[in-house]
Order: sequence, then structure tokens, then C-alpha cells
Amino acid sequence: MTADAAAPDARELPAPIVRALAPQEWEAWYRGLEVAFGGQEEEPQERELWRGLTELDRSLSAWDGPAQVGGAGAFSFRLAVPGGAVLPAAGVTMVGVLPTHRRRGLLTALMRRQLDDIRARGEALAVLTASESAIYGRFGYGLGTWRLSLTVPRAKVRLRSPGDASVRLRLADPAESSPACERLYASRVALRPGMLERRPDWERLPLLDAPGSRGGYSPLQCVLAEDRGTGQLLGYARYAVDVAWTAADVPAGTVRVRDIEAQSPQVYAALWSFLLDLDLTDTVTVRSRPVDDPLLHLVSDPRRLDARISDSMFVRLVDVGAALRGRGYAAPVEVVLDVTDEFCPWNTGRWKLHSGGPGKGAVCEPTTERADLALAVRELGSAYLGGTNLTALAAAGLVTELRDGALAEASRAFASDVAPWLPHGF
Repeated sequence: MTADAAAPDARELPAPIVRALAPQEWEAWYRGLEVAFGGQEEEPQERELWRGLTELDRSLSAWDGPAQVGGAGAFSFRLAVPGGAVLPAAGVTMVGVLPTHRRRGLLTALMRRQLDDIRARGEALAVLTASESAIYGRFGYGLGTWRLSLTVPRAKVRLRSPGDASVRLRLADPAESSPACERLYASRVALRPGMLERRPDWERLPLLDAPGSRGGYSPLQCVLAEDRGTGQLLGYARYAVDVAWTAADVPAGTVRVRDIEAQSPQVYAALWSFLLDLDLTDTVTVRSRPVDDPLLHLVSDPRRLDARISDSMFVRLVDVGAALRGRGYAAPVEVVLDVTDEFCPWNTGRWKLHSGGPGKGAVCEPTTERADLALAVRELGSAYLGGTNLTALAAAGLVTELRDGALAEASRAFASDVAPWLPHGF
């Protein structure tokens, strides 16, 4: 008997059982996730953070007999959408399948159970970041936000914005200044689609600074921008420094910016001026900023920024009607969308969307009227936060215009004045 004949077809093997995670199973569940992502163990500080943030009632485990072979989780987020509303959204996370159990439909089973649970909770949206960007489209997730990374040679650029004498900068302990920084962050959330409200304990994530994960960089540092007269916090930046030297003993350190928030253009410029003027460094890097970040226009020579764009957050409309009613629209729109959703068939059908424009609210209900645009729920997710233009999707053959003028009308309405952006991973 050949080896091929002896091995059963994966389709004939018993299907693993997917069920809710029990509290005592967390360690094995999380270790399975680490194995699924290559096997390297996280630092204890990181592991402790994610254990504390895990919502056990939203965590699924997959079992093959006595062995735990996969899992998926979700966080209960609130997500900023165009128009300034902040809506409940499931933050899909910790999805992994052991190498021995791939290609057996286990991921599909986890996604099926999870989306059914999300719908039962009344959440109209699900979002995720993907380790491999090709995976989740078949489950209806569309790429909704992009991120910009920059590498700035500080000696070759200058800032065009003048300084503000009313702004005072001072160094502060990251943990001690965290409450004030979190209040400032919270005031910014509704201003940009894609940003997440931070629930209790999530303020710990920006402060995560496990020594074994620093990669040669300093402990986390924080600079505050305050009003010189009142002491009011106007902005902050968190960063770390890797001091290095060339063979000729010339300083060649790197500043790695973790996050930066400011209430005005002047304060934003003041913080960047500080970061670009740190002694013993010649490069400043930042991994994730909005694609319309003001620094692109603040510097004297944008070509020097080595700007790179990559995918960030994927968006899934779990309830098309509720999701489209929940966001605002940049222009009046009345359009019938013929939506296809193979994985969540309750969304499939024609939906009539009507809005009077900014501040006017929206109505979106099932209809039997003739369709104006045809698209899959994946493309609707891509366009939902305003970062991907429906016209661009149509140019790729992913949206079909069925009524002349409907595409331009919908594209204008779905647009956002600012690019959507996810401020941190999950």
C-alpha cells in the first residue's frame, strides 16, 4: 500500500469542534496562536497585556479530539466612521490554525461561527488587520484603510511651519502622563474615520515596552506639548532612540516614533521639530501614519521622506442596512445598491440608500426597485470609511454602474474629507 493510499483525504477526516474558550484554556489557546505564527514566544509583559485584554466570551477554540488546534477572538470596539459617529464594531483578532490542520476548512468554520456571533450581538461592523492580506477577502472583508511609513533623514529636510512661542515642550514619564494623553487622544477619535475609542485597560497598549522587544532601542520616552500660560496639554509624542555611530565616530542614531497626536497644526509642527532635532541621531522613522499626514507638506523636500504605503485595516459589513445608516455622507445621495454576499447571505439583495448629505442622517432599507450599482460586500467594506473610491473600484471591474451618473453620485457621497486611519493594531 502506498503512502498516498494509506493517508486519508483531509475532507474525510472528522471536522474539529468549534466552541467558546474556557478561562483555564487560555494559556494553551494563546500558545497555539504563537505556534500558528511561527512558534516564537512573546515577552511575558506582552503576554500578560493580551491576556488581560482577551474577552473570553468572544473567544473561540477549535478542538480535534483532546487537542486544541485553532482559535479566533474579537474585541468589543467602537469605531469612528465618516460623519463623526462612533459605532460598535467587532475587532477580529488572535486568529490562527495549527500547521497540522490547515486546508481542512477550519478557518472557514471559525469565521462562520464568529460572524454569526457578531450578528447576534447587533454589531453591524467587523474589522481586522491581516498577517497575510489575501486571506480574508473570501469572508467579505475589504481593505478599508492604508498606512503610511516614513524614514526621514533629519539633516536633509527642514520644516516649513514656523514655531509657536505659546507652546512649551517638556519630557514626561510615559505612564504618569498617560491619563492626560488618553484624554487628548479621545478628543481626536471622532475626527478621523478608522480611529478606535480605547476602552478601559486599552491605555496600556501604547505604553507596552517589553525590554526584549526593543531591538536595541531605548526605553519608551514621551514629550508633551503644553500651553505655556495655562499648562493645558495640546499634544504629545512617544518615541525611542537607538544611538549608533559610524566608523568615523559620527553620530548615526535613529528615532523611532511610536505615536503622535496634536490639537493644532502649530503643535504638530512643534512636536516634529523636536523629534527631528534630537542629538546623536540622523534618522527619524514612523511606521504608521495616515496617508494624508501633514508632515508630507511640512517638510521642505517630501522626496526625502522615503514614504511607503501598505494595507492596514480590513472592514466587513455584517449588517449592510445598519452599517450604511450609521455613517454620514459627504453629499446628497439616493442610490439602489445590488449587494452580493456569499458568506453572509442575509446581506444579499437590493438596498436603497438615501441621505440629504452632511448632518442629514441616512436611510438604508431593502427594496425591490431597479438597482443603480452592483457590487460585492467586500467592495462595500473597502469604500465604507471613505478611503477607497467607488470609481476606482469600478475601474478595476469590481463595481458595475447600472444607471448613468449613479457611480459619480455614490462616490462623492461615500468620500471622507480626511483619510481613514487605524492608530494601532490589535
